[in-house]
Amino acid sequence: MDDLLSEKEQIEQIRSWWSEYGGYVIFGVAAGALLLFGVNYYKSSKYAAQLEASALYESLTNYIVDGNLEAAESAADQLGTEYVNTTYAAQSKLAIARLYMDKNRDQDAADVLGELLDLGAGEELEGVARLRLARIWLYQDKPQQVVDMLEGQNNPAFAASYGEALGDAYYALGRIADAEAVYQEVLMNPLSRGTVDQQLVQWKALDLPTVSEEEAPAAEPADDENVESSEADTVKEVAE
Repeated sequence: MDDLLSEKEQIEQIRSWWSEYGGYVIFGVAAGALLLFGVNYYKSSKYAAQLEASALYESLTNYIVDGNLEAAESAADQLGTEYVNTTYAAQSKLAIARLYMDKNRDQDAADVLGELLDLGAGEELEGVARLRLARIWLYQDKPQQVVDMLEGQNNPAFAASYGEALGDAYYALGRIADAEAVYQEVLMNPLSRGTVDQQLVQWKALDLPTVSEEEAPAAEPADDENVESSEADTVKEVAE
């Protein structure tokens, strides 16, 4: 009899607890289910977006191979607006910049690469974009912009390539000692063999003007005057 009353009491306690907290339990289960559904939906939609962006990027590369600038620009714009959070958006800017250079539209290429650097696309893509932009600026005779962008960059994977571009910019600015120093750093860098043409860098270093050539003193005006005076005296003596 006592066992029976004990079971009834337990049932009543369960009923009482359920009536008080059952709503919270149901709400928690429903919230958990919705959260799980949301996470799965997000992963599914993100994966679908990656697939769509991948297909669109493949089309872009085909347009670039064919030299179809109008179609390539359209695909790159779509990637940059509808799939901006994918890696393909950043990669498309590198690709379209290359096509612009092939079409002799160097300023458009520079603008696109600048946009890529503003995206924060990751160290590797930014490194490639920075190097290509530096080469465009050298082509455009804008060495100071190259110096401003590359000085202080500390990326071992691009150190040699950046160094060569910096050396070219220093040379264009007349900073011969700086150019010599950075070319030598490139030649001494063990990672440079796979990233730059070492023989070309060596030729650039050897082709630099020497300090004596750069800083050779100009002829003294007094010397010219003395020569003229001496010649005048000689003429006078001959005339006499």
